[in-house]
Amino acid sequence: MVFGLFSGAKAEAVTEVKASAAGPVIAYHGSGRVAWSPRDTVSLTKSGFSGNPVGFRSVKMIAEAAAALPLVLQDDAQRFETHPLLALLSRPNAAQGQAELLEALYGQLLLSGNGYVEAVDDGHDGIGELHVLRSDRMKLVPGPDGWPVAYEYAVGGKKHRFDMTADAVPICHIRSFHPQDDHYGLSPLQAAAGAVDVHNSASRWSKALLDNAARPSGAIVYKGSDGAGSMTNEQYERLQNEMAAHHQGARNAGRPMLLEGGLDWRPMGFSPSDMEFQKTKEAAAREIAQAFGVPPMLLGIPGDATYANYVEANRAFYRLTVLPLAGKVLSAISHWLGDIGGTRLSLKPDVDQIPALAPEREAQWKRVSSAEFLTDAEKRRLLGLPSEPS
Repeated sequence: MVFGLFSGAKAEAVTEVKASAAGPVIAYHGSGRVAWSPRDTVSLTKSGFSGNPVGFRSVKMIAEAAAALPLVLQDDAQRFETHPLLALLSRPNAAQGQAELLEALYGQLLLSGNGYVEAVDDGHDGIGELHVLRSDRMKLVPGPDGWPVAYEYAVGGKKHRFDMTADAVPICHIRSFHPQDDHYGLSPLQAAAGAVDVHNSASRWSKALLDNAARPSGAIVYKGSDGAGSMTNEQYERLQNEMAAHHQGARNAGRPMLLEGGLDWRPMGFSPSDMEFQKTKEAAAREIAQAFGVPPMLLGIPGDATYANYVEANRAFYRLTVLPLAGKVLSAISHWLGDIGGTRLSLKPDVDQIPALAPEREAQWKRVSSAEFLTDAEKRRLLGLPSEPS
């Protein structure tokens, strides 16, 4: 199979319907459990993304910011305004645009440490579509030398095998660094799994405390006229029924109590351990945000004073988290598609169009422009531009 994306030849009208090879095996289902959560991708995604607001917002912030970056495509000689690769990325498949495809890819990489992109042949020696495949359904098949010879995409007993020994490989596998695995990446969610469990447990504790706090927070002490400290079974059951009917639940919050003789109400406040538990939850939230590389200030987490203001935190977010992730993914995609098309191109974010980095770029432009010992070509390369103007 030959992919001629950049051949420049005009393709005839396509009569076939392009579709992802994994499409026929896709099924929709879900299940999960909570405790010290299992460390597999599906369980971690449910507990750390679907079931945790800090993990959810961290992944969404990074994926959306990276997917919204303006892109430039260039080689050593020129920057392209129009190109088949740019056209493919702008509409990668019938169901997604560029931002949706890239957001899904960044999200998979953040949640599992692995991202998989499938190239679909259009039937005329070219690439018709790109699809992001779910990481938890993909399995790498290593060859005798340890390099992958195939990938298997499996759902519900059905499998599709992608051959990686052909000249044009159909799968681009992007993975995060993992010091103990040769084939799969380590996700930030795995590193933050302990903090996720602590935060989720603290949220359940807070919910239970809120439910119980809708009734009077304190204790009812019984002291009989004869000095006895215990009630009869009938008295105890009657008191329990009255408490449940008139003083428990959100609709009864704040209702005054009427106590009969021998009953005394003693109010109670939050114990020091209750207050420490809330601090533990906030500390866990900061750990989750830090594992993903999101300044806690951007998530509204109290107690973070790393950055002087929101603008500084936002600049650090782009410089230290969004741009490295986007640069890695876009470089892998451009090299992969370049190998398929037989040309070497560079696809990268256009940092001059990112508002958060405008002060830095302005200073860099002034510094490079004033360096008289540099040639024009050297200045352009320092600014990330082709050596010669288009």
